[in-house]
Amino acid sequence: MDASIFDNHYEEYCRQINELNLPGIKDTLAIELRGADAIIPFFGVNYLVSGSGIVDEGGHQPDYGVCVILAKYLLLSPETPAVNEEWASLKDFHKRSQLTNFNVFTSDAERPILTTFTGRLAALSEAAHRLDGKPVDLGTSYDLSIEFNALPRIKILLNFTDSDDEFPASCSLLFQKQAEEYLDPESLIMIGIACAHRLQRLVY
Repeated sequence: MDASIFDNHYEEYCRQINELNLPGIKDTLAIELRGADAIIPFFGVNYLVSGSGIVDEGGHQPDYGVCVILAKYLLLSPETPAVNEEWASLKDFHKRSQLTNFNVFTSDAERPILTTFTGRLAALSEAAHRLDGKPVDLGTSYDLSIEFNALPRIKILLNFTDSDDEFPASCSLLFQKQAEEYLDPESLIMIGIACAHRLQRLVY
C-alpha cells in the first residue's frame, strides 16, 4: 500500500478511536486501560491503542495489517459480550460479507502453513508452542489441533494433518462463531494471515 494512503487510513482510525468511550467498552472486549490507552494483546504481544496512535510497549508502530485489526477491534465492539464458542469456517459465518474473497484466506493463511510445515510436524508443534498455542483434544483424527488467543475475545484453531503415502497434508484455520460479532470478515482473514506469518517466522 502507498505510504500516503496508509497514513491517511491510520490517521482516520486514530480520529475515530479518539471519539470512543473506552471505559464503556473495555469489559465487553475484555481489555485493560492504561490512562488514555487501550491495552490489547495480539498473539501474546501487548499493544497500546488510542487516538494518539498504535504502538507496542517498546513504542514501535506495528505493520499496517496489525494496526487495522487492533483499530477495528475497538471500533466494531458489540454493545454486550457475545458468546458462541462453536468452531466454524469463515465461510459459514452468518454475517459474512458477500464481497469478501475467502480464497485469500486459503491462499495467504492456510496454504503457507501447509507449504512450510508439510513433513515437519515437530517443527509446527514447536512453533505453535512458542506462539503460546495450546493443544486441544477434539476427538478427531487430526495430527495436531492447536488453539491460539489472537485477541481477548477471538481464538483461532489450527487443524493440521501431515501427508502420508495415500493423502496429502491438510490444514484448516477455524474461528469460534462469536468472532463475527467482534470483527468483520476481512479483519478475521488478516488474523489468519498474521497467524501463518508468525508461525513461519518462528522456524526461520
